[in-house]
Amino acid sequence: MMEAGTVVALDGDLGAGKTRFSQSVARALGVSGVVNSPTFTIIKEYEGDRLPFYHMDVYRISENEADELGLDDYFYGEGVTLVEWAELIRNLLPPDRLAIYIRHAGETRRVMELRPYGARYNQWCNQLKENGILS
Repeated sequence: MMEAGTVVALDGDLGAGKTRFSQSVARALGVSGVVNSPTFTIIKEYEGDRLPFYHMDVYRISENEADELGLDDYFYGEGVTLVEWAELIRNLLPPDRLAIYIRHAGETRRVMELRPYGARYNQWCNQLKENGILS
């Protein structure tokens, strides 16, 4: 499903599993080695077997600061971009993206809400529903 130019906007409760989800995406792209939160570096780039993986954490920067980072180069680049705390830079995100919100539903349970923006992401969510993965 994921291809160059894929953008996932990831938000959720503190400690709900955003970084764990990011690590799973990285593994699916064939990234080897440790993938951790880029909290203080803002952006980490990884080479995957399939595609590059661009992992961002914008929690500690303003939208103006984020705008100076050249995010469009990542959003429309050759890899998959995943942005943790994406709502903080909502105005900078591309119009087509998959927004995911993760929330606590107990000590060991999480609920994920997916919101597709754009035809490609609508198709993804429809396929997940058809396969019984989404309700």
